[in-house]
Amino acid sequence: MNETQEPPPERRPDERPTDGPGERPGGRTDERLDRLQRRLAEFAAARGWEPYHTPKNLAVALSVEASELVEIFQWLTPEQSAKVMEKPETAHRVADEVADVLAYLLQFCEVLGVDVLDALAAKIERNEFRFPVTGTPTPNRHSSE
Repeated sequence: MNETQEPPPERRPDERPTDGPGERPGGRTDERLDRLQRRLAEFAAARGWEPYHTPKNLAVALSVEASELVEIFQWLTPEQSAKVMEKPETAHRVADEVADVLAYLLQFCEVLGVDVLDALAAKIERNEFRFPVTGTPTPNRHSSE
C-alpha cells in the first residue's frame, strides 16, 4: 500500500453513496432498476414461487445461467468472442443469458436485502484502494493475482 494513500472511509450499512453506478446526481437510485426488481418479485409472487426463492436456490440458478452465458463463448477464439454481437442469432442468445443472469442476481439481492448498486459502488471503491494506479499499466496482472 502506498503510504500516502488512505483506505476508503467506512460507511454505515444504511448509508447510501451518492452519484455511484446507476445513480443520478443527488444520489437518486436508478428507477428503472427498482421497477424491474419489483416486476420480478411480482412475477414470482403471482405464480407462488416465493417458497422456492431461497438464497441457496437463487445462487444456484444464478450460477447455472452464468454457465449458459459462458457456454456461448466456450470454444471461440478471443477474436470470435469479440464479434458475437454482430450475428443476430448469437446476439439474441447473449442478450437472453445476460437477462437471465441479471434477473436471478436481482432476485437474490431482493431476498437478502442487498442493494446491488450500493454493493457495486462499495466494491469498486475497495478495488480502487487495493489496486491503485501506479503509473505504468501491468497488462499481464489480473486482480485475482
